[in-house]
Amino acid sequence: MAEITASAVKELRELSGAGMMDCKAALTETKGDVQAAVDWLRKKGLSKAAKKAGRVAAEGLVGMAVDGNKGAVVEVNSETDFVARNDHFQGLVKLIAEAALHNGSDVEKLKAVKVGSHTIEEAISSAIATIGENMTFRRAAELSVGEGVVAQYMHGAISDGLGKIGVLVALESKGDKVELNRIGRMVAMHVAAANPLAVESKGIDAAAVERERGVLSEKARASGKPDNVIEKIVDSGLKSFYKEVSLVDQPFVHDPSKTVAQALKEAEGKAGGPIAIKGFLRFALGEGIEKQEQDFAAEVAAAGGKA
Repeated sequence: MAEITASAVKELRELSGAGMMDCKAALTETKGDVQAAVDWLRKKGLSKAAKKAGRVAAEGLVGMAVDGNKGAVVEVNSETDFVARNDHFQGLVKLIAEAALHNGSDVEKLKAVKVGSHTIEEAISSAIATIGENMTFRRAAELSVGEGVVAQYMHGAISDGLGKIGVLVALESKGDKVELNRIGRMVAMHVAAANPLAVESKGIDAAAVERERGVLSEKARASGKPDNVIEKIVDSGLKSFYKEVSLVDQPFVHDPSKTVAQALKEAEGKAGGPIAIKGFLRFALGEGIEKQEQDFAAEVAAAGGKA
């Protein structure tokens, strides 16, 4: 049986809002799989979690670079948060973001891109040797629109284009670029906070829909409802799910009395033309990475023993 650690219970409690004993039971049932435990709690009606759940964050920085109707976002990880405040490391992440803007988002190809007399991979190796900490260029993505703008927002910014959550939003429009960037930045801030799965419901990944359908179905069946009622409950639940995770249908964080789609419609007057969201990118530092927990007291004691 998998060992259920205190850190795993704490993580699950933060993700689900469920009680400690329920979290321990869920982790035991799912052999320590946190994501499966979130689903288990939801099926039992014990979780207050949203439809999304991230892993424990790794360290490092998200970097972005934008030029008019095109943008790129990258993530470069380090072992500790101290490195994120290092000027050398910040310069490296900016360099990689700029390279992605002009050379595409294939990480392996980007590593071979030359900046001056050195490749990006060589620049990373040099930074590792200089700073004394392991670093990983983890991922990159790019976003563009034929006519319009790619707006940006960086949450937890420590420098221009560097921070913890980077968002790009592509707005297609013939309207005024200043107004498009203004409303685009507001939508990007919304994406950072609400973390939608897709622009519209039709763009939601089929696997995510089936996963939600399974949770709704099992939860309704556990309550003893007949099959014909379960089907209606599931259909109703999916409609709510679509609204919760589709960007245009979400309540706008800047004014929850209207949806994102309605906020954009209002902005069209100032922009001087129709506005359509053609896509978005959201990089949150460390999402999907499980960070190794260390016993700080033991580490200090061990260091003291070596002194």
